[in-house]
Parts: sequence; C-alpha cells; structure tokens
Amino acid sequence: MSGTVRYSIVVAVYNRPDEMDELLASLVGQTFKDFEVVVVEDGSAVPSKDVCERYQGSLRISYHIKQNSGPGPSRNYGCRRATGDYVVFIDSDCMAPPHWLASIDAAVRAHGYDAFGGPDREHPSFSVTQKAISYAMTSMLTTGGIRGKQVRTGGAFHPRSFNMGMSLEVFHATDGFARMRFGEDVDLSIRIIRAGFKTGLIPDAWVYHKRRTDLKKFFKQVHNSGIARINLTLRHPGTLKLTHFFPAAFTSFVAIAIIYAVFIPNGHYGLLPLAAYLASILIGGSVHYRSPTVGVACVAASVVQLIGYGTGFISGLVRRIILGKPEGHAFEKTFYR
Repeated sequence: MSGTVRYSIVVAVYNRPDEMDELLASLVGQTFKDFEVVVVEDGSAVPSKDVCERYQGSLRISYHIKQNSGPGPSRNYGCRRATGDYVVFIDSDCMAPPHWLASIDAAVRAHGYDAFGGPDREHPSFSVTQKAISYAMTSMLTTGGIRGKQVRTGGAFHPRSFNMGMSLEVFHATDGFARMRFGEDVDLSIRIIRAGFKTGLIPDAWVYHKRRTDLKKFFKQVHNSGIARINLTLRHPGTLKLTHFFPAAFTSFVAIAIIYAVFIPNGHYGLLPLAAYLASILIGGSVHYRSPTVGVACVAASVVQLIGYGTGFISGLVRRIILGKPEGHAFEKTFYR
C-alpha cells in the first residue's frame, strides 16, 4: 500500500456542527496520529465549515460540500478524495476515545482484516433518553447485540457504518455503498463478505454514540430499518433470519392483546406476558444504569424500538413481497441516525 497516510477518517455530516465539534475534538486526542479527516457536508442547511476550519492547525482535515444524497453516497464521495491505505467511517454524532484508532491499527496488523468494525457505548454525559435508546439498541432483552457485536450470519462479522473501516482495495472492488437510503451499511457488509474479503470485530475500538435525542426521531429511524430489512432480503436472498421477525411478532402481539383486553371478558389476562416482559426491561435498565428513572425510560425506548422496527418490517413485507412494489422507504429526512 502507498497512501499518503495510513487511515482516512471519512465523516458524512448533515446539520450537526455541534456534534462535529465534539467528534473532531476527540480525534485530536487520538494516540495514533497517522491519519487524515475527510469531512463531507451533505447539503446541510446548518453547515460545519467554521467548525472544521478551527481544527486546521491540529488535524489534517479536508472539507467538502455536495448536494444532499444521504450518508452512503456521501461516504463514497469522501472515499474518492481520501489518501489513506484504509478508510474508516464514523458517524458525526459519535466521539472516539483516545485509543480508538490505535486499537484499529493493532487489530488490522495482527489479523489482516480487509474490513472491520467496532461497538458503541453511551457517554456518562448523555441524556436519560439517549441512554435509554442505547439500552434498547444493545440489550439482549430487545433485539440488541446486533450493532457492533459478534453476530454471525454465514460465519462472518458484519460491520456497521457508525464505526466501520475497510482497505481502499475493498472500496474499489465493491464500489462502496449502494444508493440505498437505509440499510446501506448492511448491504455493503454482505457484499464485502461475499466477495471473499476478511472482516472482523475489534472490541476495543468502541466509540461513544449519541444516536437519537428523542423518541419520535428514534421511531422514524427504526421504522426505516424495518423497511430496509425487507429490501435487503430481496437484494440478498438467504440473509433474513428468525430474529428479524421478533419486532413484528411483538408488534402483532401487543395489538392483539390490547384488542382482547378491550373487547373480550377477562381478556386483560392476555396483557400479563407483556407486563412481565416490560418489567424485565425496567429491572434490567434500572440495574444497568443504577437509576429507576433511566429504567423507566428504557421501557419506553424499547417499546418504540420494537414497534417502530416491527411496523416498518410489516409494511415492507406487504409492499415489497405481497404487492410486489419497488424498493421504498419512509421519513426521507432521517438519513442520518
């Protein structure tokens, strides 16, 4: 390899100057220094140009502006302007601990990964809602454990773009992210693995990830993820797993249980399994954060996650498979998650 630097950190950003400031500050603190930062402003109404210019003296950083297209094409745009041997993607609402890039480099050298990814965590400064959303996305009591964990689908790890990297060889061989509005990182990971490249999880290369700041935005995100799962299934037959049906089954059960409780004598007993399940989330969240208040928020976030994803999955199933309509999505303005 003969890049100018070893790693090009590519950041697609949309209307997040404050978060970009936090991210760049965290990159200044990296113990591994052989990297550049390529920022791609994806048609933002509130740009991050001034923020990026403040870091010109402390980071090797380039700033590019393009029309809005969503994160996938914007990351591709950044990759084509990168000079590193490897490109590393990190979401603009993340912060990297000082050891992040050093952990990536050590693992890549030790294991020869062509593509890789790491987990995410919540920062102590995050709000109650952000902590609850993080719990919903990572807890094994929901459908957590998928993002940034050692999940095996066909025997390989599937990196996610909030904390993901690959060699330039991989990028050119796959042509990067497809023009999907949602699920583009899963699609790319599947294509990377099917092309025969070696992928791996780097547990120590975790990042702080803010995710969404309120439950309404979170619902839109996971709803689109549910739709995207059906689109991915049709693009890549054989990738749909039993666990992907859980949110839809939960959503259906909740709807049926509520109808029974309202219209059927003694039908309220049907709500007992739901109550027990939510109680387990309440206890799990309260113990994890040592806060009953956060535990209650974990229940709300988990319900939003499951029903949001479940309704998206069901609508995608009806639209794509039953009605045979073309690939689609909802809530177009929620590309960045």
